[in-house]
Amino acid sequence: MTIDFERIARPEIRDLPVYSPGLDIDDVKKRYGVTEVIKLASNENPLGPPAQAVDAMRACLGDVSLYPDGACLNLREKLAGKLGVVPERIIFGNGTDEIIDLIFFAFFNPGDVAIMGDPTFSSYYLSGAMVGATIRYEALREHRHELDAMVGLVDDRTRAVFVGTPHNPTGTICDKAELERALAGLPEDVLLIWDEAYFEYVDDPDYPDSIAYLEGHPNLVVLRTFSKCYGLAGLRIGYAIAHPDAVTYLEKVRPPFNVNRLAQVAAIAALDDEGHVELSRKTNAEGRAYLFERLGKMGMEPVPSQANFILFKYEGVVDALPQKLLERGIIVRDGGSLGYPGYIRMTVGTPEQNRVVVDFIRELTTG
Repeated sequence: MTIDFERIARPEIRDLPVYSPGLDIDDVKKRYGVTEVIKLASNENPLGPPAQAVDAMRACLGDVSLYPDGACLNLREKLAGKLGVVPERIIFGNGTDEIIDLIFFAFFNPGDVAIMGDPTFSSYYLSGAMVGATIRYEALREHRHELDAMVGLVDDRTRAVFVGTPHNPTGTICDKAELERALAGLPEDVLLIWDEAYFEYVDDPDYPDSIAYLEGHPNLVVLRTFSKCYGLAGLRIGYAIAHPDAVTYLEKVRPPFNVNRLAQVAAIAALDDEGHVELSRKTNAEGRAYLFERLGKMGMEPVPSQANFILFKYEGVVDALPQKLLERGIIVRDGGSLGYPGYIRMTVGTPEQNRVVVDFIRELTTG
């Protein structure tokens, strides 16, 4: 018996690509016969998780037979106190990817419009396409969002504008003035999804304190995560801060027990480990500056980044550089899969990892 799955599948998903996370460390070892691998493809924290979070998880291992707290009450209270908001403004997800799904499930009907940059973080358009939303793009200019132009695309079918800041894959930000103009220009029933997954790494003084705008703008939804600076990517825990009414509707479509027990206890402990966050920021800032300077000298036109990764151009400098790096045991993200052909997006690693990458690329450029 055969089944025509294309016929019975929902038409909205028939042409959607399957997300590719890239090669794993073990895959690279087997495929290229290397013993040491440097993974700089997924914007993970090269320093690993906070020690306090690891200790908290060890203490909790005996409870993994029990379902987690479905409402994340302890974590919600802890985080709300840190952010200075009421707990009713916070919702947690299995990564911010799930919260993006929840936004589309809660607020979009088929044909409703989502506006976003081009290129942008893939979860925005994949989640939108899954529910039959119409995606309207505004091209980046000089690797940055044209936020004013994005607001200009809004019509009576628009439900949300999605902005990553720092933006993935470019690392650029929108400043305070841009946020204020967007909030002033958007109709009150159009959501501004302000994705700050990398905000801890920002050192630009013009970067806005988005939390301060929540009280006066019920249509603002801020996304953040424990995956990046807190080093908990493998536990998949992100969150949104929004108007309590918006959170209520997101809760209606949130799956039960969506944030596992270990993730919750690790996140609570991570919030107390400020030393780890500060070291992560310092290591990243120094590594980012080093890579920007060295790659720039090799003619690779790195984009000024405020995140924990850097986007740079290899086309015309070193042919097939992503593949050559893989063969050396260095995993980076080929920009072709991110809407940036001829570029590489590379996580800022430890000082030693950064040096190894730069030295290898220098060897290739000098022959």
